Amino acid sequence: MNQRRAGVLLHPTSLPSHTFDDAEKWLDFLALSGITVWQMLPLGVPLDGLCPYQCTSAFATNPVLLEEIPRLDENDPGFAAFSESQHFWLDDYALFVLLKERFSQKAWYQWPGEYKSRNTATLDALRRSHPQQLQLICWEQYQLHAAWQKIRQHAAKLGIALFGDIPIFVAHDSADVWVWPELFLLDEEGMPTVVTGVPPDYFAETGQRWGNPHYDWERMQEDGFKWWLLRLQHHFEWFELVRIDHFRGLVAVWEIDAQCETAIDGFWQETPGEQLLTALQQKIGDLPLVAEDLGIITDEVIALKQQFHLPGMAVLQFSFDYFDDNPHKPRNILPCTVSYTGTHDNDTTLGWYRSLEEDEQQHVLEVLEIDLESQVVDAMISIALDSKANLAVIPLQDCLSLGSEARMNTPGTIENNWLWAFTWEQLDIPTISQKTYRRLEDSNRIIT
Repeated sequence: MNQRRAGVLLHPTSLPSHTFDDAEKWLDFLALSGITVWQMLPLGVPLDGLCPYQCTSAFATNPVLLEEIPRLDENDPGFAAFSESQHFWLDDYALFVLLKERFSQKAWYQWPGEYKSRNTATLDALRRSHPQQLQLICWEQYQLHAAWQKIRQHAAKLGIALFGDIPIFVAHDSADVWVWPELFLLDEEGMPTVVTGVPPDYFAETGQRWGNPHYDWERMQEDGFKWWLLRLQHHFEWFELVRIDHFRGLVAVWEIDAQCETAIDGFWQETPGEQLLTALQQKIGDLPLVAEDLGIITDEVIALKQQFHLPGMAVLQFSFDYFDDNPHKPRNILPCTVSYTGTHDNDTTLGWYRSLEEDEQQHVLEVLEIDLESQVVDAMISIALDSKANLAVIPLQDCLSLGSEARMNTPGTIENNWLWAFTWEQLDIPTISQKTYRRLEDSNRIIT
């Protein structure tokens, strides 16, 4: 993050194959364009639907990202090494998947008592009776890991860094909560006593109730944050850079009584984020993390980010207000920042502009010093690239000047999200790569 770089935001499911299969071709295009960072969303197994921010495991990878899984080879030495190194999560994850299938995808806390409570004799019997099925689940994860390491090697040869994403919370119905219930604030039946969310604000008068269980931070601190360190180190085996979603949760979290149907009656509970990041820093040195610090951010969150020299985010779509201290305004963007036109939760820049009222559109044109709608996307990309931010990331949808039909996600809705993918026909590689390379040269973002 100490060099001026450019990246593109694109989830692997948005590749034409929707899988890892054409990732190397995509990386070749990035290299031709002078782009040295590929940012994506979490690669986990979505719990319900397609949302990659609610997954069945903090460690497993979504099998749909491989078009075809090779046949099991029990003598593959790589499989044996993978199984041993990933033993801390892999075996239990395989049991979790098997039991979800056995109990018609019911949540683990709805399973019969001996499975729900992880009775040792019961699980040992399951391992003995279903060795092949369990091995196939582990083999699937090995193949995903092996495929990604090839992609990562190809990216490294091209000088491209892979930029991942880690949700701060995990789903209640996940292998993590089933295996490590003592690390979460649960009652005797395995149900959360308090759940996650954010308080009421200008956008939501009752706040947002996400429903994830909260961590028992006191318990986590007792063993040196072992689970968190395993989780983060696991991500660093896949990525050179990782964004922590909802970073402000490492300072304080909004706790809502589980019986409350909205987020109104919650309260802020401090968390030991400084101690966690210190433990991680002592283990690996400089932290290759980006803080998702969007929304209302306190001085304490800014101080934590600065203490560990973590870049935050600036999103240009949020910059068109009349407050001079808005951190998203181009003149306020600092080098230790990742600048964006928009993120996966925003509309595309063209769709965003078209959704504005006429007077708001006119204000945008005036600020950008342009006259036409057709100039908006290019102007926004230029501002992101020309900003002082060391890393500028542009969603591919904006690179292609696409409208709202290409939006990846609309927060607070469940329909038509996470579906968008481009086609190779849309990506005129010679023209777009040459144009992009010239733009990056002009903004001093070519790494030589």
